[in-house]
Amino acid sequence: MALSFKPVDTAFYVLLTEAAEHLVDGAALLAEMLGDGNDRADIASRMRDAEHAADETTHAIVKRVNSTFVTPFDREDIYALASQLDDVMDFMEEAVDLVLLYEVESLPTELAEQVDVIQRCAELTAESMPRLQSMKDLEEYWIEINRLENAGDKSYRRILAKLFSGQYEALEVLKLKDIVDSLEHAIDAFEKVANIIEQIHVKES
Repeated sequence: MALSFKPVDTAFYVLLTEAAEHLVDGAALLAEMLGDGNDRADIASRMRDAEHAADETTHAIVKRVNSTFVTPFDREDIYALASQLDDVMDFMEEAVDLVLLYEVESLPTELAEQVDVIQRCAELTAESMPRLQSMKDLEEYWIEINRLENAGDKSYRRILAKLFSGQYEALEVLKLKDIVDSLEHAIDAFEKVANIIEQIHVKES
């Protein structure tokens, strides 16, 4: 009779949860950056620190994968998940940096919808990551992320329609579109994280 061995090493789950929690911090800074009257230079600096901390966690995950003989699930899936979590943070940091560098004075109020989606995705991702250890209660997570991504797409199209409506100057449109695109990429990256988790769940269940 063949025995099934699954390592008890919980370090991967701790590190992946830590990576997801960085996204909650990043999403909060993103919301702060888009608020009125805030010190944008200070927020951008804190966002860079948050992005650096996320990078450190990603490196720790990769290092552990490379030094562990038996991993909890496929190495390729761990690499992909860590990389995609890092991509989310990169896109959020990019949006914050662009707001500062472009010196955008006024942001469309509709951007708040995208940021709300990002914050909710970050919370759900952080909540779901520890469940990888048991592979239980994950389906609602990726279904909800998919719903949020669809809502983000609709919001993105509405914002683009407003940007190209003629009420903004051409240069302002270019600046704002770059920022909106970064937010959209962050939302898409959250869905890719959910897709990877679903794939892991299918393999391991």
